[in-house]
Amino acid sequence: MHFKELMRSRYAVRAYHENKVDQTLIKQVANAGRLAPSAANHQPWKFIAIDNEDLLNKIRGAYPREWFQKVANLIVVYGNHAESWKRSFDGKDHCDIDVALAIDHMTLAATELGLGTCWVCHFNPEIVNGALQPEKGWEPIAIVAIGYPVEIKAPEKKRKGIDEVLSFNKW
Repeated sequence: MHFKELMRSRYAVRAYHENKVDQTLIKQVANAGRLAPSAANHQPWKFIAIDNEDLLNKIRGAYPREWFQKVANLIVVYGNHAESWKRSFDGKDHCDIDVALAIDHMTLAATELGLGTCWVCHFNPEIVNGALQPEKGWEPIAIVAIGYPVEIKAPEKKRKGIDEVLSFNKW
């Protein structure tokens, strides 16, 4: 799939078939995240693929939406602020930015493989950490629901026009 087509094809899927995604495909998706750029190449991320039903049920409790309770695969994406690069002028921490780039790579790779994803940020991190028991310093940044979409549909993306977001040589 050409990149332009891939960008236009990806959308937040909220209806998945019940069958699990093969770990080989999950690994390909995670590898796309691994290859994403990060500030000063610090790569302050870790991806936890979840397909175990007991763990899924625990993590589903962190985001009690009906559609989320039926997802057969999740990837919890962690970031570590102690490992991320900080801008020297003002200390700006790039952990969340780096993790977002990795997730974007993963969602695009999943789309290319015929999988659907939904990037979830509104969840209870205490429930997620209780289920996964991460090492100290690791924060769950997002959960990526991943699976086979019930239907492939044209995304309904409302986007600002290019002239609203781009200017040359002036604010």
